[in-house]
Amino acid sequence: MLILESGAGNYIWSEGHQYSCFAGNNYLGLANHPKLVEAAIEGTKKYGLNFSASRQTTGTSEIHLELEKQLAGFKHRDDAVVFASGYLGNKILLHILRDEYDAIYADQSAHSSIPDGIPSDLSALYFYEHCNAADLESLIRKNKSKKPLVITDGIFALTGEIAPLDKIYPVVENNNGLLIVDDAHATGVLGKNGRGTPEYFDLGDAPRIFQTETMSKAIGVYGGFIASSNEITQRIREKSLVYGASTSLPPSLVTAATASIKLITEHPELRERMLLNSARIRAGFNELGFLTTNSCAPVIPILFSNQQNAADLSDFLKAHHIIAPFVNYPVKTVQSIVRITASAAHTDQQIDELLTVLEQWKNSWPERMQ
Repeated sequence: MLILESGAGNYIWSEGHQYSCFAGNNYLGLANHPKLVEAAIEGTKKYGLNFSASRQTTGTSEIHLELEKQLAGFKHRDDAVVFASGYLGNKILLHILRDEYDAIYADQSAHSSIPDGIPSDLSALYFYEHCNAADLESLIRKNKSKKPLVITDGIFALTGEIAPLDKIYPVVENNNGLLIVDDAHATGVLGKNGRGTPEYFDLGDAPRIFQTETMSKAIGVYGGFIASSNEITQRIREKSLVYGASTSLPPSLVTAATASIKLITEHPELRERMLLNSARIRAGFNELGFLTTNSCAPVIPILFSNQQNAADLSDFLKAHHIIAPFVNYPVKTVQSIVRITASAAHTDQQIDELLTVLEQWKNSWPERMQ
């Protein structure tokens, strides 16, 4: 385990050494942004460390309401509701919508928060082949009597693949189903305005699509949220046990998140820089002959069939003061992965150094490229 001795920026300190960091999910480079830090300090000074109660009792503050207003505006929705962690979002929404479906169809590589959030009274759970809308349609047809709910990651956390909503949504629509997109890695990243995977596929205003979100990745702070219609957000506030029984988000996180949404909205060049860095890294991998995925996302994996080769490459990079982890994560994958992520904060020099070290690895051990 890497022990951090600094914040998680494009450079980090660990064990007394500085490393160039191509890990984590700080896609827009905001986790240490001075304006967010200043907002967090001001929030702490005014409100303290903790509201010490659930939002339904005495824990809701004016700053929670302001953050929800800003998130709703950013996502172009009626309202938003914030809660303790993005991991909880799928559980909250699957339970809130429970009366509207009889069967769940999940991508077989879905994030662990998806199967973990399935209601205990549901017996009809099916996993369709990864990003395969035709297999999804076949499964739904075999169970025509059941009202379907389809759930998928927007950007898959390990591989950077983007769920093909342009193919999945017509299947959902033709079968009068619901679609939930876990957009933890896509909000702030995909779409003309950074609203996520539906916007990327021009489905931002399509009916019966729901998104679950986090503020811990591109937004650079922490906490989960769901932006939706007034009816759905009110249902969450009134009926969700997870939401109702959780202590509200701390003031520092709330004020920092509000500052972040303002910054993201006013500075689209952050997203543009992140996407340019992502494209440059991916092109470099392809030129060097490393196997990766075809995507525009800032998650750019190096794929290996041999687990030891992946682990050794990660160690080689660390020896050259670059952090890019070999990932052993609870998501179904066939290949072993060195997970590299691009950030708007990465400099051209950092990217050059990464590609140079990878070329050294290739030249030293060409037989270990797979």
